[in-house]
Amino acid sequence: METKQFQTALPEQALQCAQVRALIEERGGLRAYVHTYGCQQNVSDSERLQGLLLEMGYSLAGAPEDADLILYNTCAIREHAENRVFGNVGALKAIKARRPGMKIGLCGCMMQQEHAVQRILEKYPFVDLIFGTHVLHRLPEFLYRLLTGEKRVVETGTEDTAIHEGLPVHRDGRIKAWLPVMYGCDNFCTYCVVPYVRGRERSRAPEAVEREARALVQAGYREITLLGQNVNSYGKGFSEPCGFPALLRRLDALEGEFWLRFMTSHPKDATRELIDTMAAGRHIARQLHLPVQSGSDRVLAAMNRRYTAERYLSLVRYAREAMPSLTLSTDIIVGFPGETEEEFRETLALVKEAQYDSMFAFLYSPRPGTPAEKMENQVPHEVKTRRFAELMQLQEEIAKAKNRRLQGQRLRVLPDGVQPHQPGFLTARTEGNIFVNLAASPDRIGRFTEVEITSAHAWMLKAKPVEPGA
Repeated sequence: METKQFQTALPEQALQCAQVRALIEERGGLRAYVHTYGCQQNVSDSERLQGLLLEMGYSLAGAPEDADLILYNTCAIREHAENRVFGNVGALKAIKARRPGMKIGLCGCMMQQEHAVQRILEKYPFVDLIFGTHVLHRLPEFLYRLLTGEKRVVETGTEDTAIHEGLPVHRDGRIKAWLPVMYGCDNFCTYCVVPYVRGRERSRAPEAVEREARALVQAGYREITLLGQNVNSYGKGFSEPCGFPALLRRLDALEGEFWLRFMTSHPKDATRELIDTMAAGRHIARQLHLPVQSGSDRVLAAMNRRYTAERYLSLVRYAREAMPSLTLSTDIIVGFPGETEEEFRETLALVKEAQYDSMFAFLYSPRPGTPAEKMENQVPHEVKTRRFAELMQLQEEIAKAKNRRLQGQRLRVLPDGVQPHQPGFLTARTEGNIFVNLAASPDRIGRFTEVEITSAHAWMLKAKPVEPGA
């Protein structure tokens, strides 16, 4: 795990960290527990929160019961995620009753939604700190206010267009790293809250991204995933042009042994230049996550996706031609308002043609404040669940058939951990990001390893290492 010290870009936060550290030392030390809900961007944000906490003198606790500060980084993408947060926050009341000095904080996307904040304020009086995505860098200030007597701090903030470089980072592992290249979203898909809770698109300078990527490679990280709500919009507004393919080429030129991944690509902005850059890359994994959401042009238009099924499939065909070994994954929403049975069949037809290696499928969930929430012809839950089951059965058949073709082949994988309930087995991923159950010793963790695929299943492969000279 890595903690990056403050750069001079944030002297105010550095001073505030020192002030909090002095208070914590007076109290003989305090422990903090950070729990993350939601996407990889939230995980990356939590790593920066952890970096700030360590800079302030907190140590990290392994469980909420052991902490003096509990911080939940929340997600607002789906109703289920919100309900989980509310349920788990409610359970903290009993813990705080046993430890009156404990502070409880909520941050992240939910805290940029007025209805969620109001519910917390009214029904969870034991929550001490609420702050949104735009003011994450101000955590030292918020904790100083709490530790010096302020009863409750609420700072959701208005949209902050600045990118705050120089925050310390404490990463959750030593093998894989998340690297944000941009924040926010300008697409306003009618079902999505991201532009409302994350703000408009703004990109990090390529020099800053490259500097962080080089440091990760030098620190021994073997997989770096570039993050953005729509990485293909990277670079908009720069005085000197630098689109996402150019950024990829810049990072691909770094020396070292690593894989470079990215997510997420919006199909309307994914270009043949992107595909050509991937195909020519030394480090860029032949893996593309390209969310389609629906196979119906009418539904896509209602979602404000701004591409057609045929345009999407034409890019998929080009990508497979350029990279025959490409692994393709997608997101699909089942039961978007007004989706007819025929339109769902169009989605199934697209899935059959695209031949995804993996899929993330979701039942449509109305999100407050989005245009889709007010659309007529909401699809009944029982219809959505039936369609979901049919879609997942189709995808399982496709994935199983594709994986079976890998049986007996030799692939390069990256072992990243120990199987918790299977002694003698490691977790690993292929270049295409397919999960592998690897029969090998822990000394291979973090080392690229050539393996032979011994059996194949819909959602995983089993493998053994290829011995030298074999």
